[in-house]
Amino acid sequence: MDERMRQVQQAVEREMVCSAHSMAHVWRVYRLCLQLAAEETKVDVEVLELASLLHDIARVREDTDDTGMTDHAVLGAAMAEPILRDAGYPEATIHHVCSCITTHRLRGDAIPATIEAKLLFDADKVDSLGAVGIARAYMLAAGYGEEMYSDENVADYVARNHVGGTATGRIRVLGEHTPNLEFEIAFKSIPDRLFTRQARAIAIDRLAVMQAYFDRLRAELDGRA
Repeated sequence: MDERMRQVQQAVEREMVCSAHSMAHVWRVYRLCLQLAAEETKVDVEVLELASLLHDIARVREDTDDTGMTDHAVLGAAMAEPILRDAGYPEATIHHVCSCITTHRLRGDAIPATIEAKLLFDADKVDSLGAVGIARAYMLAAGYGEEMYSDENVADYVARNHVGGTATGRIRVLGEHTPNLEFEIAFKSIPDRLFTRQARAIAIDRLAVMQAYFDRLRAELDGRA
């Protein structure tokens, strides 16, 4: 890592204080990006590395905005621009990195257009799945005061607590969400949303881990295991 990228890393570290969206998450996404990129061609690795480092820089600001109006992908791109410029990156690199950040959200309308943006999207989503995904889901649940499990009908819940009554709409009251609802509403759809073959294979494997966990949890909560 050269001095310019180290400067970017330090700027990100000043913002990343959330347990589920910490520097540990950033580095996992960084490594996943490089792993996925190894099977692709004509990847601008510098852009990919910078985008992975910066992708969640505004996440804490979104999570602490009680109005629900902050989109960490959009704000993150805006925050990344001066950081990259101060570090001395060329304008073309800055523009590309910011476009990757803008399009990395699962619950977002912007679609990744470049291979670097697609790799960032895929790596970020893969890190929400599997054993690490379960751990992160409960970190978030604790922060929002969520229950361990909900038996509410998924369709009814989406209609009631998602903006627009759709699965892609933002959650109205985070405290009424639960990890198993997030699994049913968002995580199960991830393989179909991914762009690369390797990411889809990893996601399917990790989803099986999560399905087994939530099945076991439901059984234990019912006293059947």
